[in-house]
Amino acid sequence: MLERHKIFIDEPFGFEAGGSLDSLELVYHSSAREYVEGERVVWICHALTGNSNPEDWWPDMVGEGKLIDPEKVYVVCVNMLCSPYGSSSPASINPATGKPYMLDFPKTTIRDIVRANILVRKHLGINHIDVMLGPSIGGFQTLEWVIMEPDVVSEAIFLATSTRVTPWLTAFNESQRMAMRTDPTFLAAESLEGGKDGLATARSIALISYRNFDCYNDRQSEPDDDTLFANRACTYQQHQGEKMIKRFDAYCYWYLTNSLDSQNVGRGRGGVNKALEGIKAHCSVISIDTDTLFPPKHGRATVAALKDADFFEIKSLYGHDGFLLEYDQLSAILKPIFNKYLTDLTYN
Repeated sequence: MLERHKIFIDEPFGFEAGGSLDSLELVYHSSAREYVEGERVVWICHALTGNSNPEDWWPDMVGEGKLIDPEKVYVVCVNMLCSPYGSSSPASINPATGKPYMLDFPKTTIRDIVRANILVRKHLGINHIDVMLGPSIGGFQTLEWVIMEPDVVSEAIFLATSTRVTPWLTAFNESQRMAMRTDPTFLAAESLEGGKDGLATARSIALISYRNFDCYNDRQSEPDDDTLFANRACTYQQHQGEKMIKRFDAYCYWYLTNSLDSQNVGRGRGGVNKALEGIKAHCSVISIDTDTLFPPKHGRATVAALKDADFFEIKSLYGHDGFLLEYDQLSAILKPIFNKYLTDLTYN
């Protein structure tokens, strides 16, 4: 079982794009015991609207008796900066105004998120991470991390992700932000209740990018061939939008989509390939055959640029969201990796 913790970093934190906070609050989940030096560590970087408890959003992968068992290894996952689930974000109170930051929070990059995660690593006294893995924006973090701290991680697993944001992904991100700007309560920024209608529409746009043509046609087809107006996909999109506004904050989502657009491991490092040359960890790149955001050809190109890496491909109807659903295939890939790096444990 994982336990939730919150720490207060009482020192200034500067952001890559400018601006700073006088202090940080960081929420993380970890195995329900104190870390003991030398213990095997698995560090998980969560996806865009996930949280620091992977037992919530990856229940088939993480938990007692599961592939990633917090009782067997020391598991850590940090809530990203800008997420509404506890770490410093646009939903946090600005001490200068006594109100939430909302659109006054500093612009945040993937590198900022990783630097905050590193503060948690140091707080826990962890000097070595056996396996680090992350899907989607969690993969962005994992990539950045093994470049920023090349001597810390033994095995890095990049799942459904890329080394640099593509115009295709940015187009989806900006379409979502455009939808949010059409909600007048969002730009008014009078309270955290603002922007909910825009957020629901943004979620609908995002969901299309996470799935694909075949998935929608298979799962959202009309049950009646004589239906006058197609409606099933409409109600599905509406339902997903409603779910989103009940669990997430519009201002946090705005900032996180912008952080996606900052992904470029080659920035200031002589380009992507030059940056990848500095990675010392063995890398495993896992793509999903129907993922339109991060197609397998990008994963193969990443492996070709790395010094020590393997490529794996998952087959799924569900596109990018396959990383949440294809437990059997993912486990079959991860077990041999875990057996290699978590040498005192056996994964059958």
